[in-house]
Amino acid sequence: MSLELTINEAIKTAMRAKDKVALDSLRAVKAQIQLLKTESLGAEVSPEQEIAILQRMVKQRKDSFDQFSAQGRNDLAEVEEAQMKIIEQFLPKQLSAEELEAEMKQIIAETGAESVKDLGKVMGVASKNLAGKSDGKSISEMAKKLLS
Repeated sequence: MSLELTINEAIKTAMRAKDKVALDSLRAVKAQIQLLKTESLGAEVSPEQEIAILQRMVKQRKDSFDQFSAQGRNDLAEVEEAQMKIIEQFLPKQLSAEELEAEMKQIIAETGAESVKDLGKVMGVASKNLAGKSDGKSISEMAKKLLS
Protein backbone atom coordinates (compact mmCIF):
# COMPACT_ATOMS: atom_id res chain seq x y z
CA MET A 1 0.00 0.00 0.00
CA SER A 2 1.36 3.40 -0.95
CA LEU A 3 2.05 6.05 1.63
CA GLU A 4 -0.77 8.19 0.26
CA LEU A 5 -3.35 5.44 0.82
CA THR A 6 -1.95 4.73 4.28
CA ILE A 7 -2.17 8.42 5.17
CA ASN A 8 -5.75 8.61 3.90
CA GLU A 9 -6.73 5.67 6.12
CA ALA A 10 -4.94 7.25 9.09
CA ILE A 11 -6.79 10.53 8.46
CA LYS A 12 -10.11 8.69 8.59
CA THR A 13 -9.08 7.01 11.85
CA ALA A 14 -7.98 10.34 13.34
CA MET A 15 -11.28 11.93 12.31
CA ARG A 16 -13.26 9.16 13.99
CA ALA A 17 -11.11 9.49 17.13
CA LYS A 18 -11.38 13.30 17.01
CA ASP A 19 -7.59 13.51 17.38
CA LYS A 20 -6.86 17.06 16.23
CA VAL A 21 -3.06 16.86 16.47
CA ALA A 22 -2.91 13.64 14.43
CA LEU A 23 -5.38 15.02 11.93
CA ASP A 24 -3.37 18.22 11.44
CA SER A 25 -0.13 16.26 11.05
CA LEU A 26 -1.57 13.77 8.58
CA ARG A 27 -3.25 16.48 6.52
CA ALA A 28 0.09 18.28 6.28
CA VAL A 29 1.73 15.09 4.97
CA LYS A 30 -1.07 14.58 2.46
CA ALA A 31 -0.73 18.19 1.30
CA GLN A 32 3.01 17.75 0.73
CA ILE A 33 2.40 14.59 -1.32
CA GLN A 34 -0.26 16.36 -3.38
CA LEU A 35 2.08 19.30 -3.92
CA LEU A 36 4.81 16.97 -5.19
CA LYS A 37 2.33 15.27 -7.52
CA THR A 38 1.24 18.62 -8.89
CA GLU A 39 4.83 19.72 -9.43
CA SER A 40 5.61 16.50 -11.30
CA LEU A 41 2.50 16.92 -13.47
CA GLY A 42 0.52 14.06 -11.96
CA ALA A 43 3.28 11.47 -12.12
CA GLU A 44 3.36 8.85 -9.39
CA VAL A 45 5.40 9.73 -6.33
CA SER A 46 8.19 7.21 -5.71
CA PRO A 47 8.72 5.63 -2.28
CA GLU A 48 12.06 7.46 -2.04
CA GLN A 49 10.31 10.79 -2.60
CA GLU A 50 7.70 9.90 0.03
CA ILE A 51 10.42 9.10 2.55
CA ALA A 52 12.19 12.36 1.71
CA ILE A 53 8.95 14.30 2.35
CA LEU A 54 8.46 12.61 5.71
CA GLN A 55 12.08 13.17 6.75
CA ARG A 56 11.89 16.84 5.80
CA MET A 57 8.66 17.26 7.79
CA VAL A 58 10.12 15.53 10.86
CA LYS A 59 13.24 17.71 10.64
CA GLN A 60 11.11 20.87 10.40
CA ARG A 61 9.15 19.87 13.48
CA LYS A 62 12.32 18.99 15.39
CA ASP A 63 13.82 22.38 14.56
CA SER A 64 10.62 24.13 15.66
CA PHE A 65 10.53 22.05 18.83
CA ASP A 66 14.10 23.06 19.65
CA GLN A 67 13.38 26.74 19.03
CA PHE A 68 10.16 26.75 21.08
CA SER A 69 11.87 24.90 23.93
CA ALA A 70 14.76 27.36 23.96
CA GLN A 71 12.29 30.24 24.16
CA GLY A 72 10.33 28.64 26.99
CA ARG A 73 7.22 28.11 24.86
CA ASN A 74 6.48 24.60 26.09
CA ASP A 75 2.86 24.78 24.90
CA LEU A 76 4.00 25.12 21.28
CA ALA A 77 6.93 22.73 21.74
CA GLU A 78 4.57 19.97 22.90
CA VAL A 79 2.43 20.34 19.76
CA GLU A 80 5.51 20.13 17.52
CA GLU A 81 6.78 17.08 19.39
CA ALA A 82 3.41 15.32 19.10
CA GLN A 83 3.24 16.02 15.36
CA MET A 84 6.82 14.81 14.94
CA LYS A 85 5.98 11.49 16.63
CA ILE A 86 2.91 10.99 14.44
CA ILE A 87 4.85 11.62 11.22
CA GLU A 88 7.74 9.38 12.35
CA GLN A 89 5.31 6.42 12.49
CA PHE A 90 5.28 6.39 8.69
CA LEU A 91 9.07 6.38 8.29
CA PRO A 92 11.04 3.13 8.02
CA LYS A 93 12.63 1.90 11.25
CA GLN A 94 15.63 4.08 12.05
CA LEU A 95 19.02 2.46 12.50
CA SER A 96 20.56 2.40 15.95
CA ALA A 97 24.06 3.81 16.42
CA GLU A 98 25.55 0.29 16.36
CA GLU A 99 23.64 -0.69 13.20
CA LEU A 100 24.63 2.56 11.52
CA GLU A 101 28.28 1.99 12.41
CA ALA A 102 28.18 -1.55 10.97
CA GLU A 103 26.55 -0.32 7.75
CA MET A 104 29.08 2.51 7.42
CA LYS A 105 32.03 0.14 7.94
CA GLN A 106 30.67 -2.04 5.16
CA ILE A 107 30.23 0.95 2.83
CA ILE A 108 33.75 2.19 3.61
CA ALA A 109 35.13 -1.26 2.79
CA GLU A 110 33.15 -1.41 -0.48
CA THR A 111 34.31 2.03 -1.62
CA GLY A 112 37.91 1.46 -0.54
CA ALA A 113 37.96 4.72 1.40
CA GLU A 114 40.99 5.23 3.60
CA SER A 115 40.86 8.77 4.94
CA VAL A 116 38.64 11.83 5.32
CA LYS A 117 39.66 12.77 1.77
CA ASP A 118 37.37 9.97 0.56
CA LEU A 119 34.39 11.30 2.54
CA GLY A 120 32.51 12.43 -0.59
CA LYS A 121 32.72 8.98 -2.13
CA VAL A 122 31.48 7.33 1.07
CA MET A 123 28.68 9.86 1.60
CA GLY A 124 27.38 9.38 -1.93
CA VAL A 125 26.95 5.64 -1.46
CA ALA A 126 25.80 5.92 2.16
CA SER A 127 23.16 8.54 1.43
CA LYS A 128 21.73 6.37 -1.31
CA ASN A 129 21.84 3.08 0.63
CA LEU A 130 20.65 4.43 3.98
CA ALA A 131 17.95 6.82 2.73
CA GLY A 132 15.09 6.81 5.20
CA LYS A 133 16.94 4.62 7.68
CA SER A 134 19.09 7.40 9.13
CA ASP A 135 19.37 11.15 8.75
CA GLY A 136 22.20 12.74 6.79
CA LYS A 137 23.75 14.36 9.85
CA SER A 138 24.16 11.01 11.64
CA ILE A 139 25.55 9.39 8.50
CA SER A 140 28.06 12.22 8.04
CA GLU A 141 29.19 12.18 11.67
CA MET A 142 29.68 8.40 11.62
CA ALA A 143 31.60 8.55 8.32
CA LYS A 144 33.93 11.25 9.68
CA LYS A 145 34.46 9.29 12.89
CA LEU A 146 35.31 6.07 11.04
CA LEU A 147 37.55 7.72 8.44
CA SER A 148 39.67 9.76 10.85
